[in-house]
Amino acid sequence: MLLAAGLAAGLAACGAPGGDGGQAANPQAVPDKPSKPVELNILDVAGNLQLTKQMIENFKAAHPEVLSKVTYSTAPAPSMAGKLKAEQDGGVAQTHLVLSGTDGLSAGIANGTLAKILPDFAGRFPNLMQNYQEPAAKMQELANGYGVELVYSPAGPLLEYNPGAVPAAPASPQELLDWAKAHPEKFQYAQPSNSGPGRTFLMGLPYLLGDKDPKDPDKGWDKTWAFLQELGKYVKYYPSGTTETMKNLASGSVAMVTSMTGWDLNPRKLGTVPNTVKTAMMQPMHWVTDAQYALIPKGLSPDQESAILQLIAWMLKPDQQAIAYDDGYFYPGPAVKDVTLQMAPQKSQDTIKQFGRPEYEQWIAQYPKETSLPAEQQVKAFDKWNQLVGGSKVGKK
Repeated sequence: MLLAAGLAAGLAACGAPGGDGGQAANPQAVPDKPSKPVELNILDVAGNLQLTKQMIENFKAAHPEVLSKVTYSTAPAPSMAGKLKAEQDGGVAQTHLVLSGTDGLSAGIANGTLAKILPDFAGRFPNLMQNYQEPAAKMQELANGYGVELVYSPAGPLLEYNPGAVPAAPASPQELLDWAKAHPEKFQYAQPSNSGPGRTFLMGLPYLLGDKDPKDPDKGWDKTWAFLQELGKYVKYYPSGTTETMKNLASGSVAMVTSMTGWDLNPRKLGTVPNTVKTAMMQPMHWVTDAQYALIPKGLSPDQESAILQLIAWMLKPDQQAIAYDDGYFYPGPAVKDVTLQMAPQKSQDTIKQFGRPEYEQWIAQYPKETSLPAEQQVKAFDKWNQLVGGSKVGKK
């Protein structure tokens, strides 16, 4: 389902229904601790559990008086807003915590299914903004109070390629277009509404192309839309998620894909992509930063909200944040300051030593960092991409 279609009816939606166990009327109604241990159903629409599941399990073990049971489920990001809307319209909030990237965050804000966390519960997160890394703090601002950032990455846009098929990586969008013309159907990226690399490529192009307003996809991206339409002539189809592009790169059906730091490291660690692939950036490079958030749906009980707020605060502790280095999935991963690789589990240290790229630290320090689009603009960008670019090639091989 296209994100735009999923949002069409929800854009005018209001709050969750009332009834027993409904949304707490005000922050004062939410206790510091739940009156009894609660069960939480956690929905991951971003692959975030790879980074945070151990943090959650650590909290559950340390605080049995708060959590009695945790169940996990996953879904594609474009389906999240509709799922929450259906639950809330039915008066039963079956999903208690959502782990989401900017795509799900944007959709949830747009259709009114998320509870406000900040500034309502700012007291539960002392010095939140000061504790974030500076670019991570800017990503937190994008949440408009409807989410709390858990992990951060400078992200991309990067190109990942098979050096046997691409001896010299494109160094600019024009070189990428020229290469795609010369090698039809050998370049690929996934649908931006459900792909970090696809989304980052989309939002990075206005900086690379010198578009009028990189923050206005509707009226400021003339060069970007023209470029993507031209590039699309040489793209066979747009997969529904990033994993498929990586598998296609590994199989040789494509020779180059869009990527991000984490999507470069982790698939090589997992063996999905051979360790021989290379990455490159186009100029003038601007990082488009990425983040993943904890979102609280409307319609929860005060005890449920209490437990979730405690859990989120726990996940922001430096010792828990160090777990986010993981196997490089969202490299580096930690959102808060002064969380070094040396604090991470040995497995993470070994993985990043083996599969990390020394040039990343230099690139991250060297090039400017831009936030992802705000929620409303991100929805517009996905909608316009679907209309102008995706067309009949979405998800079709």
